Amino acid sequence: MAAPERPAQAPTSSQAPASPPPPASPVGAHGEPVKDTGLVRSLTPRQTTMIGLGSALGTGLFLGSGSAISAAGPAVIISYAIGAVLVAVIAVLLGEMSAAHPVQGSFGAIAHRYLGPWAGFVTRWTYWFSAVVVIGTEVVASALYIRWWWPGVPMSAAILAIATLVLAVNIINVKSFGTTEFWLSAIKVTALGAFILCAAFLVFFGLPDHEATGFAHLTDDGGFVPHGPKSVWIAMSVVMFAYAGFEVVAIASAEATDPQRSIRTAMRQLAWRLSVFYVLAITLVVALIPWQSLAAGDGSVEASPFVRVFSDIGVPAAATLTNLVVLVAAVSAANAHLYAASRLLHSLGHDGLAPAPLARLTSRGVPANALAASTLGIAAAALLAFYDVAGIFGILMSIALFAVLLVWLLILASYVAFRRYRDAHPEEFTGFSIPGGSRLAFVAGAGVLAVAATAIEVPDMRQAAGVGLAFTVVLLGCYALTVFRRSRRT
Repeated sequence: MAAPERPAQAPTSSQAPASPPPPASPVGAHGEPVKDTGLVRSLTPRQTTMIGLGSALGTGLFLGSGSAISAAGPAVIISYAIGAVLVAVIAVLLGEMSAAHPVQGSFGAIAHRYLGPWAGFVTRWTYWFSAVVVIGTEVVASALYIRWWWPGVPMSAAILAIATLVLAVNIINVKSFGTTEFWLSAIKVTALGAFILCAAFLVFFGLPDHEATGFAHLTDDGGFVPHGPKSVWIAMSVVMFAYAGFEVVAIASAEATDPQRSIRTAMRQLAWRLSVFYVLAITLVVALIPWQSLAAGDGSVEASPFVRVFSDIGVPAAATLTNLVVLVAAVSAANAHLYAASRLLHSLGHDGLAPAPLARLTSRGVPANALAASTLGIAAAALLAFYDVAGIFGILMSIALFAVLLVWLLILASYVAFRRYRDAHPEEFTGFSIPGGSRLAFVAGAGVLAVAATAIEVPDMRQAAGVGLAFTVVLLGCYALTVFRRSRRT
C-alpha cells in the first residue's frame, strides 16, 4: 500500500509526477467556487441530507423488494436488517473521511490520496459505471410504474420521457437540482412514513370490510424461513442494491455550503432513517400480503409490492397514490445518480484521467459534457426495452450492485489507511472521529465480500460479476496506459 500524501500538501507544477496528480484541496464556503474546478458551493445541509435519502430510497426498496421476498420469503426482514447495519457502518466511516476531505471527486479522490493513484482511478470510474447503470435501472422502473396506469404505452417511450425530465433538472444549475431533489425526496419520505402508519393500522386494527391481518402471514406458507437459512444470504444480492446511493452525500460535499456539518448530519440521519424505513416497511408489507403473492412465485417485478398491498385489499385509490409515490421515488433516485455520475466524471476530466472536454463547465457551473456522457445508462435501458430483452431490471440491478460492492471495498480500504494517517497526525484534522473505526471497517469489508459471494448461487450476480471483473481489468489497463503516456511526455 502506497504511503499517503500529507493532506495539506499539493504538488507544484515543477514536480510534474508521472502518475495522476492528487485531488484538489477544498476551499471556503457560502457560494464561492471550489478551488480550480468552477463548481459552486450552494447546497444547504438540508438539501444534502435529502439528496442522500433521494438516491437511496428508490427502486431497490419499492420495486426490487419483490425479488428479495421471492428469494427468502418473510425471512427477507432479516436480510434487510443485516443490510441496514452494514450500510450504517460504511456510511458513518465514509462520513468521517468526507468531513475531513470534502473534495471534488469525493471518496475517489480520497482513495487516490491514501491508497495510490490507481485506486482513485478505479474507484471513480467504477462508481461512475455503477451510477450510469443505476440511472438506467431507475428509469426502467419509472417506465414500469407508468405502464401500471397505461399498459399500452411503449416502454421505450416512457423511458425517454423520464430521461428528458431528469436531464432538464440537472442541466440548469446545482441549486435547481438541489431544490428539486429536496422536494422529490420530501414527498417520498413523507409518503413512506404515511404508508408505514396506514399499513400498521391495517395489520393491527384492519378496516370494516377487511380484518386485521396481524402477523400470521409471517409464518404461513412454509414458515418464517420457507427456503431455509441460506436464503437470507442469497436475498442479500437484491437487498443491498436497495441501500446503494447514500454515497451521493459525499460527492455533494464539494458543492455544499458547509461540507463538514452537511456530511456529519446527513450520514448520521441516513444511517438510522434507512434502517427504520426499510425494516419497518418490509415487515408490514409481508405481514399484510402472503409473501408468495407478493413475489408472484417467481420474483416478478412487473408491479411494486407496495402497490400490491393496497390493490389486493381493495383500496384502488390508495394503490394509485402509492404508484405515484414510487414513481416519484424512482425519478428522484435517477435524478440524484445522474448528478453523482456527472460530478465524478467531471472530476476525472479535471484530474486528466478522462478526456479533457468532460472537465468543461457551463456558465452556470454545470458539467454539461459529463452530464451528457452519464446518460449512457438511459440509452442502454431504452435499447434493451426496444428489443424487449427479458429481465431488464434484474440484469441492470445485478451489474450495478457488483460495481457498488467493489467501490465499498475500496472506500473501506481507504478508511483504514486514512485512519492510520489521522491517528499519526491528529493535529492536521478537525471534526468527528468514529471510535474503533478501523475495526469496524474490517467487519464491514467481510460483510461486503459475503454479499459479493452470492454470485456462487445467484445467476444474475454471476453474470454481473463477469461484467464487473472484465470492466475492472479494462480500467486497470487504461490506468497503466495513462501512466505510460504521462511518463513519455515528461
